[in-house]
Amino acid sequence: MKRFMDRYSSEVKGAISGWDRLAFRGTQRWLANPAGLSSFLSSQKVLLKNFKYWAEAMTSRLRKACEEVAQSLGIVARYLPSSATDKEALARGIAQEAGIQEGPICMLSVVEPTFSLTVGPNRATKRLEVMSRPRKCVWIYFYFNDPEVGFGHLRLETWVPFTIKACLNGRHWLERSLMKEGIGYIKHENCLRAVDDVARAQALADAQLRTDWPALLGRLTDTYFPVMRTLLAERPMPYYWSADETEWATDVMFRNTATLDRLFPMLARHGLIVSDSASVMRYLGRIAPEAALPAHLTGDVRGDRRRRHEGICVKHKAGRNSVKTYNKAGNVLRVETTLNDTRDFKVFRRANDDTRREPAWLQMRKGVADLERRSRLSHASNERYLDMLAPCPTEATFQEVAGEVCQPAQHNGRRARALNPSATADLHLLRFLTQGQWAVAGLRNRDLAVWLNPRADELPPEERRRLASRASRHLFILRAHGLIARVPKTHRYTVTQKGLRVAALVLATSTVRAEELMRKAA
Repeated sequence: MKRFMDRYSSEVKGAISGWDRLAFRGTQRWLANPAGLSSFLSSQKVLLKNFKYWAEAMTSRLRKACEEVAQSLGIVARYLPSSATDKEALARGIAQEAGIQEGPICMLSVVEPTFSLTVGPNRATKRLEVMSRPRKCVWIYFYFNDPEVGFGHLRLETWVPFTIKACLNGRHWLERSLMKEGIGYIKHENCLRAVDDVARAQALADAQLRTDWPALLGRLTDTYFPVMRTLLAERPMPYYWSADETEWATDVMFRNTATLDRLFPMLARHGLIVSDSASVMRYLGRIAPEAALPAHLTGDVRGDRRRRHEGICVKHKAGRNSVKTYNKAGNVLRVETTLNDTRDFKVFRRANDDTRREPAWLQMRKGVADLERRSRLSHASNERYLDMLAPCPTEATFQEVAGEVCQPAQHNGRRARALNPSATADLHLLRFLTQGQWAVAGLRNRDLAVWLNPRADELPPEERRRLASRASRHLFILRAHGLIARVPKTHRYTVTQKGLRVAALVLATSTVRAEELMRKAA
């Protein structure tokens, strides 16, 4: 994000990158699937016809033990009649009313949907079997303001397989670290608006990456759900922790709200124009830079702009992963990468953590063992997104940005015609420059030929040669105007900062109604 920070250095106080929301799942793997639970019940000599009574007894013990924990901690225990209740707001209200600054806050229990295991008849075999199906059960929440990680919660599914979910926030955690070191800050919700020592704050955020996650989550589990140590005492099972959802946020702190209020609408529009859905997939590393957008992905890949109470949020979604940017807390520009699906990413590791095997690039797991690699991928995504926003023409007039390309140019003694931003063909050519994949590996004559004619590969040889010559002429025009630059000793070109600025501004104005342009000019 160096380009962005260099451009706005006089308006920016600093930037902090780190974890925002972290959603963990703890599973007892032997109980987490029908085959495993069936094997476990067999080992405990529990007949399938008696499963309901065994499971209900476990649930009763769980609920009673959690009530005893709440009583021993001296906190409120409350049953909620509706799962739609905003539990976080309720917990914060309870903490404020009771004056709780640190420690346990409350225990909440509520019936919520889940996908759990039960025993039922198989009509085909006419026998009972363990099966997984959606159902409802009581979930027990413990909210806390932990001395180390700050505000968060744990919740336990009181039906088999007794899943535990933990929700932490890296910014609350960072606040606790700043308090311990006596570093001044201003915080709004989960966002730091100002920090006295930005460099030290970043170092403290980076320290979170070296966390022993099983130990931390185990400590919280032992504090609020100690019953899980004895519930299955005959066959104790440790929890396996995975990260269901991670949010990595880069917060650029502007010196005042007026500057960001002026800049952000232009940055948001620039993000929508330059970062089409295909390019956002490349920010997330989903597909190879040279690959075309797979046809089966066009339905669930989209970009949208939503109005927030603070301002505007521009979000680009690829499957269950996303990149978004929005103005937060008045003076903070936040870029945030959310990863829910890790299957399309790679990590250099040994298969099955077997020390006898050579490391290789393998599929990333959701397990916390790969969380550090996940953070680096998310940070790289945020950096690329900010660098994409850097060329946004926020200060210059249309004439200053695009006027030069509307005049003929000279390159190596040859004359290149002027570009006409109002001509459909030239507008299509400028749109080609905004495709985000060129930032990764550059562009070639073949790329432009396919852009000019998507069926280029199906043309007869003679027509393909004519199309290649046409693409060469267009590349010469773009190069003469300084919109692209040749990569030395290759047949590739990169889009220049001027190219991005001109293309983004021309495409932005092409979508605005004449009436609105006249009104703004007046």
